[in-house]
Amino acid sequence: MVACRRDPLKAMLNAGSIWSLLRMLRRVSCAAALLLLAAGPVAAITMSDDPKGYHGWSWGVPLADIPDLMVMRENTHTTDYEFRDHPPVYAGIPVESLHLSTVDAQFARVTIRYRGAQAHKQMLQHLEQTYGAIEKLPGQMMRGLNQQYTWRGSETEITLTYEANRDRGFVFIESRNLAPRFQDRMSDTAE
Repeated sequence: MVACRRDPLKAMLNAGSIWSLLRMLRRVSCAAALLLLAAGPVAAITMSDDPKGYHGWSWGVPLADIPDLMVMRENTHTTDYEFRDHPPVYAGIPVESLHLSTVDAQFARVTIRYRGAQAHKQMLQHLEQTYGAIEKLPGQMMRGLNQQYTWRGSETEITLTYEANRDRGFVFIESRNLAPRFQDRMSDTAE
């Protein structure tokens, strides 16, 4: 009789722990789903018109002798420039900074930093109009804590990243062939 009473008790205890495990799994899956939604879409869009450089300068050209530019930072293999006599602007949008970078004296990247939801909206609108619309899939969020979009052309890759909680964004316009050298050179020299 005592054995019969213990078995149902064990079964109830085991059932309770199974339900606890299921509740925990449900919470973890809900948290994971929220993180995915908060991250926003990450998609690569085929670029409709590859600029093959920036501001009329093709990827790979030296920037050292261009009078409109001044050196901001220089390392062994990389040099960052900014425009000398005017505030940083991209596509008519005022931005915090706009740097042009070379690796081994070859133009390879433009880095744009901006702040504010309005600037982000303008930036995204300009990139979509110029390089191709973002494909909006059913159920996909176009906003979130972090957003990242990428446009890929034959020679150029443009990546926009926006952090809503910090209200700041970054645009990288890069040579697909030369940009990987930044990482290579940094790991070679620990810069």
